[in-house]
Amino acid sequence: MVADPGTGLRFAVLGPVRAWRGEEPLSTGSPQQKALLVALLLRGGHTATAQELVDALWGEEPPQQALAALRTYASRLRKVLGSQTLVTESGGYMIDTAAPNTSLDLDEATRLAGEAEKFAASGDHGRARERYNDALALWDGEPLARVPGPYAEAQRARLEEWLLSLLEHRLDLDLQVGCHAEAVAELTALSAAYPLRERLRELLMLALYRSGRQAEALAVYADTRQLLAEELGVDPRPELAELQQRILRADESLNLTLDRLPAPATFVMPRQLPATVPDFTGRTTQVAELSEQLATSERSVMAVSAVAGIGGVGKTTLAIHVAHAAKDRFPDGQLYADLRGTSTSPTEPGAVLAAFLRALGIADDAVPDGVEERAALYRSMLSGRRVLTLLDNARDAAQVRPLLPGTEGCAALITARTRMVDLAGAHLVDLDVMSPEEAMTLFTKIVGTERVGAEREAAMDVVAACGFLPLAIRIAAARLASRRTWTVSVLARKLGDERRRLDELQAGDQAVRATFELGYGQLDAEQARAFRLLGLAEGPDISLHAAAALLGLDADDTEDLLESLVDTSLLESAAPGRYRFHDLVRLYARDCALRDEHPPSERESALSRLLDFYLATAREVYRLGRPGDRIPAHLAQTRHPGLQPTDREEGLDWLFAEADCLLATARALTGPATLPRAVDLLLVIRDLAESGSYSRQCAQVAETLLSAAQAAGDARSEGRTRTVLTFSNIAAGTFQQADEHAKRAMLLGLSVDDPIVCGQVPNERGIIGICQGHNEEAGAYLEQALAAFRADGNRPGEASALSNLSRVHGSTGRTDSAVALAEQALDIYRELGVTLRLANGRYALGLALTKVGRTAEALDHLRQALELFQRNRMCLWIGMTYFRMAEAELAAGNAARAAELAEQALTELRGIGGDWRRGQVLAVLGRALDALGQQGRAHACWRNALTIFETVGSAEAESVRGLLATTTVAA
Repeated sequence: MVADPGTGLRFAVLGPVRAWRGEEPLSTGSPQQKALLVALLLRGGHTATAQELVDALWGEEPPQQALAALRTYASRLRKVLGSQTLVTESGGYMIDTAAPNTSLDLDEATRLAGEAEKFAASGDHGRARERYNDALALWDGEPLARVPGPYAEAQRARLEEWLLSLLEHRLDLDLQVGCHAEAVAELTALSAAYPLRERLRELLMLALYRSGRQAEALAVYADTRQLLAEELGVDPRPELAELQQRILRADESLNLTLDRLPAPATFVMPRQLPATVPDFTGRTTQVAELSEQLATSERSVMAVSAVAGIGGVGKTTLAIHVAHAAKDRFPDGQLYADLRGTSTSPTEPGAVLAAFLRALGIADDAVPDGVEERAALYRSMLSGRRVLTLLDNARDAAQVRPLLPGTEGCAALITARTRMVDLAGAHLVDLDVMSPEEAMTLFTKIVGTERVGAEREAAMDVVAACGFLPLAIRIAAARLASRRTWTVSVLARKLGDERRRLDELQAGDQAVRATFELGYGQLDAEQARAFRLLGLAEGPDISLHAAAALLGLDADDTEDLLESLVDTSLLESAAPGRYRFHDLVRLYARDCALRDEHPPSERESALSRLLDFYLATAREVYRLGRPGDRIPAHLAQTRHPGLQPTDREEGLDWLFAEADCLLATARALTGPATLPRAVDLLLVIRDLAESGSYSRQCAQVAETLLSAAQAAGDARSEGRTRTVLTFSNIAAGTFQQADEHAKRAMLLGLSVDDPIVCGQVPNERGIIGICQGHNEEAGAYLEQALAAFRADGNRPGEASALSNLSRVHGSTGRTDSAVALAEQALDIYRELGVTLRLANGRYALGLALTKVGRTAEALDHLRQALELFQRNRMCLWIGMTYFRMAEAELAAGNAARAAELAEQALTELRGIGGDWRRGQVLAVLGRALDALGQQGRAHACWRNALTIFETVGSAEAESVRGLLATTTVAA
């Protein structure tokens, strides 16, 4: 029975013994009184005799006044709980936790575990994991904590064993759904806490093997065998020995096929299908054909259907209509993406996968970096589910393949202008123009039966002039429907004029152009100007405020204009406050801008206003995270304002929502008048690169801008672009490339006296020196950066240089000055009231304090840094903070916790940060495992780290060789 949270009685035994009435805590008394309460709560509503309770509290040697003491405890509990709760029966006592409005956390955990077992037995691993996690969440430390007596001791042992069993079941499910990499950290910690529990070792071996860490998996077996022989004089159980042999021979059955995984527990049910049109007409044959194909997904195959046809023929409308009709067959949700296949920059599969993963419940900072990793996780999330994916406007099969669910029970609908004959297994549907009857029906639904019935012949002339192309018919009919003074004959005469309708109306792309010309010709001057200029903007869509900047209007007037264009079907409302063109309409709008925008300079002015808006807003977002930073003061001037986010969180929401548009705009505006601002925009959206989600895209745009700056002979822009490439390469762990860009950037910065480059680049070169072990050089660069920042009055820059200088001092034995420098940096950050960079300050101080042995303080600062990095979505720094916490825990002698944190760091740094950082974490993980007596697995980690350090040419290879040489592994 679940208690009413307002008035019910709630008891907890899966931790300290506690009781509440509603939200009010109740006193459960002395330890002995708690022991009595426990003895009654755990009897399942059965009466306990006085003698049974005496035995439970005191065992075989009760005190002389045991019965009197028992009655006293019972009386006190009755006063707190009420006489209806603690009942006296037949000389004994009873508490019925199943009574109305009464609950016990153990009963709830038992119920959840039972449900988990049922879900697991039925193959629904995702829901089973959810229930196990819910049950485990009820634990709050040691069960029956500090409760005395033999009964409590026996129950405590039973509950602890049950907890481990629940954990093992949940971890087993983790491995079944593909979360093996994430499970390693928890399994490492549990194996250290319960070294003789072989099932945990077995799960750890499998998790490591599936994470590509075969040597470590085998080392776990060797460590276990040695431990069991020394402690118990026995060999590992047969299951463990068999797993070792299967790992040795690389048994393929151990590999988890990702496209067969059940979905993780974080699955969120997406409902992304755009609205279907209420006037959908005809296409009976195609609807039946596609519906039949989708039905095959119920017969344990993945159904893939690709609809092809010319632009405007109604591919998207048909696909959305069929998807809505079939959505009941896909109860776990529907995904949708516009792949922009006919644009000059089709949507990259990686970007679509990232969006799908977020829609399925994956947090931003958990989205992998690479396309293959994203595709694997995507398939994992969909496996065991029934989800329909609609991929609209694809370019080719290569773009589509990574986006297919690849698992039974799911289906994909694809639309494209070309037939995807090279998409294996796809059912191809060629969509032609409407029949005359279908075209007339559609026209009548939009315009109205009365008007069409009165001029049926003229109406047939209209749809014929539209080439029976659905998009052309819709546009023509919508214009007519919105002008009540027009007759159908008026529209027919307009379309009959060859000056307004091209002969190519009935063939190929020109048919679409003619149809768009009809709609464009009916716009008033303001609408037409907005239509033309909106077509110039890069990116998948545009926000209302960005469109207002582009048009040079206020937001209210812009919204009225855009909504009127939506009414004409020339523009789509992608979401509240966001708009997009159909890709062919965008091309047509750009042609109109080239042809009709006068003077031509207005095109450049519009894009300049848009760039100003993006730069000005991004500058404010940057300022919110870095108060006092001088970089915004040195950026190119903007004539048009941006948004003013109220806080850092709102700013980050804007930054990540506009990421694709920001990068597309910067990439496109490489002319002499806009290049400096495009480069500066890249400088102040640095958070996108550091997040890991957009690091590759930022680097690609920077390379484009670098080529433009070199071609233009623009030293300032080239220097700043190379500065962006410097920190991008540092984040990626490619220090040689970073240093090459930094050297050139510094020369350019000095030549034009650029304070941004002159401060940032020496600071970045100092970081490169630290990472490469060149501490003397690093110190010199950081002193140079410090002087430059102070000369510029850049206090956050000064703090950054001091933080990095602290690391140099810590690495060269000057530990006291390392702490002093880090504290000085932190004081500056506090004084400025910064948020994100305060995390960097605490991170640096945590490192310095670890060096001097003040590990408790170090961990406190690192935990606060971690929270700030998580709040700011800094994936790379989250992973590195886990690593530094592992170092601190290891220095404090907490090897088990250090190993767990190191595993968390490896998980966070998957796909980001580069191999060098992974090697660092592996080296510390090896040291932690060695301290736990797991020498075999420690050696496996060190060998992996050594391979990495030798490959990247790191000086840290020598220290790892030393670890391998001084530690022996049992044969």
